[in-house]
Amino acid sequence: MKHTYFRAKPVFSLLAVLLAGSLTACSAQGPGNPSASSKTDAALARAVYPQTAPYPNEEDFTDPATGEIQEAFYDTYDAWNADRRARLEAAEGYQDKLNHFLSKSIPELLSGPKGENRVYSPPNVYLALGMLAELTEGSSREQILDLLDAASMEELRAEAGSLWNANYVNDGATSCILASSLWLREDVSYVPATLKQLADTYYTSSYQGEMGSEELNEALRDWLNEQTGGLLEEQAQDLRLDKDTILALASTIYFRAKWSSEFAEGNTRPEVFHGPNQDLTCDFMHQSDSREYYWGNRFSATAKNLESDGAMWLILPDEGISAEELLKDNEVMDFLLARDAWENHEYLTVHLSVPKFDVASNLDLISGLKALGITDVFDENASDFSPLTRETEGLFVSRADHAARVAIDEKGCIAAAYTVMAVCGAGAPPAEEVDFVVNRPFLFAITGGDGLPLFVGIVNVPS
Repeated sequence: MKHTYFRAKPVFSLLAVLLAGSLTACSAQGPGNPSASSKTDAALARAVYPQTAPYPNEEDFTDPATGEIQEAFYDTYDAWNADRRARLEAAEGYQDKLNHFLSKSIPELLSGPKGENRVYSPPNVYLALGMLAELTEGSSREQILDLLDAASMEELRAEAGSLWNANYVNDGATSCILASSLWLREDVSYVPATLKQLADTYYTSSYQGEMGSEELNEALRDWLNEQTGGLLEEQAQDLRLDKDTILALASTIYFRAKWSSEFAEGNTRPEVFHGPNQDLTCDFMHQSDSREYYWGNRFSATAKNLESDGAMWLILPDEGISAEELLKDNEVMDFLLARDAWENHEYLTVHLSVPKFDVASNLDLISGLKALGITDVFDENASDFSPLTRETEGLFVSRADHAARVAIDEKGCIAAAYTVMAVCGAGAPPAEEVDFVVNRPFLFAITGGDGLPLFVGIVNVPS
């Protein structure tokens, strides 16, 4: 069936937004409510989020008179641990399939001019592409499946479900909350089975309204703010959908975690960071403790653990090697994806010195995704969105932006990112102690409990 409003090459919008929360500025409401704003039309399909066991706060189980920890603490911890282990075991092995996408996309999508800060969230783009695959058919879908290393949609859905279940955490200590929604134009018919599939696999709630209207724009902004605790309200306030938009898809992940052992604020002091273009003075945090220290032919690395699960990995290039050069080294990707099997490591007293940083970047994904083999969805003559709607003439992805932000301080780390698509070797062994001074450009990765890199980035200029 043809309709005249398709003849103007309408824009089909796909937004995948990955956001993370402040350690201290999170609203009391917080994210994790799948419902839309009261301003939104009734949902066509509504997702139900998974539930996770709470992580015990030791203070809540301490007798104020004696200072002793009550037995209930251990019972609550055992229940939390059993729930977390069960979800990880259920998803066991899925990372092996993700390694293809990670090893291809991290170097490609983080590449760019030397000296810039860049941040990228692999799970966010993976899930966005997975949802895009649900909306496409033919070679449009096959190109996405090839990059995601999935032989079929059934295999991709299993992988996406495992990714969700392994990384979704809302236990009171760590938050890694994923959500998504579909915003549909009211005068277009959509395939109900596709909406149900998105709800079942990606926890996607679907809503329909008048595209381009302030009511629908405000509802979308409200939904984003609800899912992210209002942390990016300023960024979301200018988000508007064009009246020619056929669909908008918003996917969020809210990430918030404290260090397992905080940096002492009294040990933070100004020091010099040697940037690629000039030296600058930054506040450096310091901590000495026993931990694993890793090294390769051109880098050294260590991790700062997060409370309950996960870690931030700091990867420091050797002197004279830029972060961009190191990113192209296959050995670094091998380290990121197979740290448990890394031979060059030793348990040492590590004197860690790292600058507080707050870095952000905006990446255009189109050229990178095309280089990775996804081309048809960007071509109006080759794209196929028939699983979404039978009224598909002229639909194509015309924009694919990925913005991200990561910051760390003495208490922990915060991270935020969004993707917008519109249709429109072994060096010398270390000594017993080692100074790990991150005073020049470096790489980092934030990993979840299953070891998956949730964020990766290059810091050339802490700011």
